[in-house]
Amino acid sequence: MKTLYILRHAKSSWKFEELSDHDRPLNKRGRTDAPLIGQELAANNVKPELILSSPAVRALTTATLVGRELGYDADDIVVDERIYGASADELLDITREVPAEIDSMMIVGHNESISEFANLLSPKHITSMPTAGVVALRFDCESWYDIRKDNAETLFIETPQDHK
Repeated sequence: MKTLYILRHAKSSWKFEELSDHDRPLNKRGRTDAPLIGQELAANNVKPELILSSPAVRALTTATLVGRELGYDADDIVVDERIYGASADELLDITREVPAEIDSMMIVGHNESISEFANLLSPKHITSMPTAGVVALRFDCESWYDIRKDNAETLFIETPQDHK
């Protein structure tokens, strides 16, 4: 069995117009929502063996804040440059490269591709992933290469709004 947590980065700030899209930070709500969703995941004993994140500041900060709540050191989060700007199919390719000995992982990325990626694999339709929203999927297979919608089960969908 493989378990995949698909997490959209928390709410970002548009306050700093001089910053590139890649360098936009989280806003106040994002800095509150990311730890909140991490606490909810921790309360449900979620502990992915691997966290993969986009290198964008807002995604990596989200991964770090969520990871901290799950007992991760920031240095243990793996940054994959390909996640930033990736399509849903490219996110699937990245996920399928994960070694088979890893049974659970989290990928932290951006919309629209993160919602499309969740829908590519989830048997339950997800309209759009809200910021800091996470979908948990379990796959009946032994290799990440074999994950697909027809061997998936949607375990849960969590959003910060569910816990405010």
